[in-house]
Amino acid sequence: MIDDAGAAEHTDFDAAVEAALGELPQERSLLIVEDDKPFLGRLTRAMEARGFLVTAVESVADGLAAVEAAAPAFAIIDMRLGDGNGIDVISSLKVKRPDARGIILTGYGNIATAVTAVKLGAFDYLAKPADADEIYHALMATKIDKPDAVDNPMSADRVRWEHIQRVYESCDRNVSETARRLNMHRRTLQRILAKRAPR
Repeated sequence: MIDDAGAAEHTDFDAAVEAALGELPQERSLLIVEDDKPFLGRLTRAMEARGFLVTAVESVADGLAAVEAAAPAFAIIDMRLGDGNGIDVISSLKVKRPDARGIILTGYGNIATAVTAVKLGAFDYLAKPADADEIYHALMATKIDKPDAVDNPMSADRVRWEHIQRVYESCDRNVSETARRLNMHRRTLQRILAKRAPR
């Protein structure tokens, strides 16, 4: 069973996604920001085969530079990169090019982060591993379908994890402040944040 805060976040997410739906950009420029080199190479080739003009980079810094140089119509951005958070690239892209469609990829998918990403300009988010077809369909979607929380209730571990992620996002991803608010040891929190979301 999902709590009131979780239900509200699902509503926020749905509302933000509906607001993002609109006409597809006609231009086919695409920025991919991903620090897994083999995956980046495969995804780049797959998207080029689908008609995109791809700029592929491996860091937040390079992603921000690419957006500054020529903001693309589409973007596929990994959430956790070696030098920071992919949400920063999405946010910058939305400022430079409001009609751009950006997808966040994450192996650490959670409701709080997804809501934050969409509010800051992401069009959708996909949990890793996602294949090129899933990513392409998400980029080109005119309607987004997410599973109903009532049909797929979260486990107790997942509810706890979601709560921690909500507080973490509300603290602007500051580990020390999050640990203080949760009355949790900083190292314990860091271990939880480094793990993938429980089912």
